[in-house]
Amino acid sequence: QVQLVESGGGLVQAGGSLRLSCAASGSFLVITTMGWYRQAPGKQRELVADITSGGITNYVDSVKGRFTISRDNAKNTVYLQMNSLKPEDTAVYYCKVRAFLSNNDYWGQGTQVTVSS
Repeated sequence: QVQLVESGGGLVQAGGSLRLSCAASGSFLVITTMGWYRQAPGKQRELVADITSGGITNYVDSVKGRFTISRDNAKNTVYLQMNSLKPEDTAVYYCKVRAFLSNNDYWGQGTQVTVSS
């Protein structure tokens, strides 16, 4: 069974920063793509950023230049450094990992990020 443990959410003022972490664990777990998604109230869940096992990154346009995704393959951990936060970044943030071979996706429990104006 794969488990994802997220941390780092919270309340911050506009212009501030937060760093999210997501650690994956499980027997014989080999991960390919790791990513962060977010869902604001009344909106669909959207991809924020993802990163391949080789380090290729992808960002939604609204966070480019402000957010940075990274990963530590030895620890099966993905990070999201969020700078210059805006009120519209307020959402529940979820990490997702894809397992090698099975291509199964696993989701974290979500962490709340609230940006006050």
